[in-house]
Amino acid sequence: MEQVPFLIGLAIMLITLLTVYIFYRAAHHSKAVLIIAAAWLAAQSILSKTGFYTNTHTTPPRFVLTIVPPLLLIALVFAVPAGRRLIDSMNIKTLTMLHIIRIPVELVLFSLFVYKTIPLVMTFEGRNLDILSGITAPLVYYIVFVKKWAGNILLLAWNIICLGLLLNIVATAVLSAPFPFQQFGFDQPNIAILYFPFV
Repeated sequence: MEQVPFLIGLAIMLITLLTVYIFYRAAHHSKAVLIIAAAWLAAQSILSKTGFYTNTHTTPPRFVLTIVPPLLLIALVFAVPAGRRLIDSMNIKTLTMLHIIRIPVELVLFSLFVYKTIPLVMTFEGRNLDILSGITAPLVYYIVFVKKWAGNILLLAWNIICLGLLLNIVATAVLSAPFPFQQFGFDQPNIAILYFPFV
């Protein structure tokens, strides 16, 4: 990853830390949220710095360790009463505005394409429309929370669309990586996700 300038890596690290901080605030300064996020970031940083994810020929791919544990944790949070209480107590206004962070993330992805570490299909010039979540977040916030022209139904619908956009880019990223089941980006595969700090 020597071809990627330091500032792009620094940008994604700052974006990640800002995201954790905003989420921590939305969770009313929950120590559990902060500890879990810090432990997860530390574990992923260590694994990626050792080159663990660069071996793409294992079955299942080692990259599964970046996706499955968070999904299991989310399922657990929804399954236990304490987790549901945490979710119910979170600041929905802060979480809505948190989507703005997707704009700089998309700019980093475009930069990674320019430096030939992800394919065009993963950018807003390809099939990644996730930047729309960030662009529309202030508008949705204004309509729902400031003007109160719309309520929970609009907020829910918008979040479902944003989740769909996120799932699209995650699937595209995985299917663009140099795994045995790669479907996209054969001329310029997604190798950025195999390295720190982009993992």
